[in-house]
Amino acid sequence: TLNDTVGSTVDPRSVRWTHAFPMYSLQKAYTVDEQPNYGDEPVVVTPKLDGAAVSLQYIRGRLSCALTRGDGKEGLDITDKMKFLVPQILLPSMGKPIIQITGEVVADKSIENARNYAAGALNLKDIDEFKERTKFMEFIAYGVQPYQTNDYIEDMDFLNHCGFETCIDSNYAMFPHDGDVWRIIDNKAFEKLGYTSHHPRGAFAKKTKPKGVVTKLLDVVWQVGKSGNVSPVAVLEPIDINGATVSRATLHNIAIIEGLGLEIGCSVEVIRAGEIIPQVVARVD
Repeated sequence: TLNDTVGSTVDPRSVRWTHAFPMYSLQKAYTVDEQPNYGDEPVVVTPKLDGAAVSLQYIRGRLSCALTRGDGKEGLDITDKMKFLVPQILLPSMGKPIIQITGEVVADKSIENARNYAAGALNLKDIDEFKERTKFMEFIAYGVQPYQTNDYIEDMDFLNHCGFETCIDSNYAMFPHDGDVWRIIDNKAFEKLGYTSHHPRGAFAKKTKPKGVVTKLLDVVWQVGKSGNVSPVAVLEPIDINGATVSRATLHNIAIIEGLGLEIGCSVEVIRAGEIIPQVVARVD
């Protein structure tokens, strides 16, 4: 049971459920030197779409549950919404009793803050509002486990025949991108390389260095982290970076402040490191 406590007010939507297979993130490579060397092993390059990662679990060909990525091990149940975006029944001849399909829910980039629009839709309580948003959203599949064949491209063809849009079908120029994904085609070779605690070694995301946004440094305050370390934080004139309003950014330590020559009132360049953490990277004179 979710919670047996008398009078419990636990919202079932806040309970996390385990993915049938872990959802790993991808190693990022910004330069040729950072890219893994796969030797003569053929790879396929697909668009890295910028939306919300989701796993779909099918049992004997029927949609059983859909989960947000969460921490890659567990996610929130969004089955009530995803059933309006994906097939509820797969091919009867798929041959596996349980199958997990992973992919990205993306929104048309003509929509302001398209990434947040897609991710926010999965958190909506109003199903009718979600259904309205599906006019501008799509689920693009990029993974299936267990593998259906020994060839990644053939696996994507399988999903296409099941009624899915897949990452090999198009470059999807209508949706926001944040790089390309390079993946070994041979699934046995992919698995032979193994995994780190976070990433598969047989694939990586090729990305370009994010372009910073310039704003004014209003102040520097000090915060105590969970480990007890004290670190400086920049207070900024609010700016928009990839759909997120940023008014504070990490400075890590006093050496960063001195190395960048920062002064209250100066202009600074700010990025979102890993598309998440605001960081001051330079002073702009």
